[in-house]
Amino acid sequence: MTSDPEYSWQSYSAQNTAAVSKPQLNINAHMLDPNFYKGISKIMRLRQSYIKDRSIFIEGRVMASILKHLGARDDDFRALQDVNDINIGDPTLPFRKSRNGRFCFDLNTRSVRRLEFQPFALSAEEDFVRHDSDMIRVFDEIGNDIQLNTVFQALLVFKAIMFHGVMTKMRPRLDYGQHKWVCTLFALRTVTTPALLGEPALEGVHTDGVDHTMTTFLKSDNMAPNSAATFLHDMRETTGIRLNESKPELIRGNAQHRHFLDTILIVDHELKHSLSPVYAVDSAREAYRDMLIFFTRKPVTESHISAGIDSLRPHKGMPMEVPLFV
Repeated sequence: MTSDPEYSWQSYSAQNTAAVSKPQLNINAHMLDPNFYKGISKIMRLRQSYIKDRSIFIEGRVMASILKHLGARDDDFRALQDVNDINIGDPTLPFRKSRNGRFCFDLNTRSVRRLEFQPFALSAEEDFVRHDSDMIRVFDEIGNDIQLNTVFQALLVFKAIMFHGVMTKMRPRLDYGQHKWVCTLFALRTVTTPALLGEPALEGVHTDGVDHTMTTFLKSDNMAPNSAATFLHDMRETTGIRLNESKPELIRGNAQHRHFLDTILIVDHELKHSLSPVYAVDSAREAYRDMLIFFTRKPVTESHISAGIDSLRPHKGMPMEVPLFV
């Protein structure tokens, strides 16, 4: 986290100007609205494709329609695009500006709520090989600017419907007996400058150490059309190699986020993935790409690298809880 107390306080205040009393997403209020069930029907069709193919790309215009059917407010769409403008830095990557936050999909209460702050770690054992593998990292926290945005809340509701009840290959050291899921959200800006190439996945071919990964595009500037393409790889591919070193016969698909709300979901322990860099159209200017990344997995067991930093306690300073359709 930033070491400047004054700047930290100003940033915290700016991102939390949205009052906690701001109306939040309540799908229960839409249960008698036919449009709500149009949205649910669209999600169920997408869900069948996700179950069959173990990954899915959804165009932003389709996502926008679904999120509106779930109750997202029109004025929150524009606001969500700009949430990464206040990001400051990253604990280990010089070309990235990041914040994160933790949420709990609770099947007992049929709701998703904000969890208290915890550091973050990914290990080489989880198919994540990078210079900061196995390192405990501390990120700036997301604030109410994101978590009280009804479009963001609808994205959480959407993801819960997509993965609920989907059978996947189980990861070791996760507690699949729990009726809860931990979702770590990353709000990321990847930056390319004349002196530095921005890498959305510096780690090369990898998985995210979770059960379900969802990536949603917000916006970009000065980004070349060949930037940040996502490639899916068979699990037999070597973890940590560069995209250009991967075997063509083990590539299982590709997609590219180009438009607001373009979204990819991946069954993370059944497909590896990699991304190409962010290239600038005008190489003399900065280019950037803004994303929301949703990592969702079961809570960890005592032998997991994240044991001790995987609390299920609610966030006291920034509470948020909305109902789910599960």
